[in-house]
Amino acid sequence: MLRTEHNYTLTFITQPDHGQLAGMLAAHWGNDFFTAPGHYGNPAEADRMRGEVLLGIAEHDNGWWEWEADPSITLETGHPMGLGEVLQDQQAGMDRWHLGTARFPAHPYASLLIAWHAYWLYAIRVVDNPDPHFTHPLFWKGAPEQLYPGALDLPKEFLSGLAVTQKRLEQTILEDECGASWLANDVIKPNIRLLQLCDGLSLALCSKLIPATSGTTNGLGNDDFSLIGVPRAGWDDLVDISVRALGDNRLALDPFPFDVPELMVSVPAKILPAGVTTEQPIHSWWHSVPQQLITWTLVAP
Repeated sequence: MLRTEHNYTLTFITQPDHGQLAGMLAAHWGNDFFTAPGHYGNPAEADRMRGEVLLGIAEHDNGWWEWEADPSITLETGHPMGLGEVLQDQQAGMDRWHLGTARFPAHPYASLLIAWHAYWLYAIRVVDNPDPHFTHPLFWKGAPEQLYPGALDLPKEFLSGLAVTQKRLEQTILEDECGASWLANDVIKPNIRLLQLCDGLSLALCSKLIPATSGTTNGLGNDDFSLIGVPRAGWDDLVDISVRALGDNRLALDPFPFDVPELMVSVPAKILPAGVTTEQPIHSWWHSVPQQLITWTLVAP
């Protein structure tokens, strides 16, 4: 659950809904300057690969399905826990990734992208000299400790198990006649990076987890920040995108990566007064709170 306090309100957005927003961003990614998902490899396979990439991005947080259906609560308020609280349990977080990478056996490429997404979220703490090209927007200003606390033994064990999963998925992909080309570095690397970038942009809209360029981070699309290392024509053509909050839920991206001049995106949320508490069981009151649709417009500068 993404829980954000802003302007005396608490906004709750589920991880799967945030993932769907990331998928919509990816579905509109691509124009005369930015290569669209699925189009890094063989043009004859573009439509098929595009479907796999968009599924992987939209469902990258599918491991949260069970938790979001029956969320843990903060005892002081009775509210669902926020992401930072939930991730204090390292093992439970890793178990969710195992669920997420196994959810779609008919889509090994999408599953592999999810596995690589999980890998780079942990590698920034565990791996010596991790590849900076895969630094998630969460960590563009450093300090991953706040989301991945504790000792390194469990994350190291997790990455070892994840490598086995990745190898198994790669072998399944190689059974397809186009599998080898789909796993080529100049194809899979920008697909992995696109997942990270759409995830980061969605998190900036749905939470206050992406640090602002300067000053206090307000979240919910109210901050300036940068997307670093964005593939444009290909993996050898990387640029940085400046994101600027214009107010009234409008943000300008420069350069602009989408296929329409103005992209309107939405996500369902539950919004409560910041000080409200409850002693009722979670399902007795949570399902009575109406959903509201939050909409943002992404524009060219």
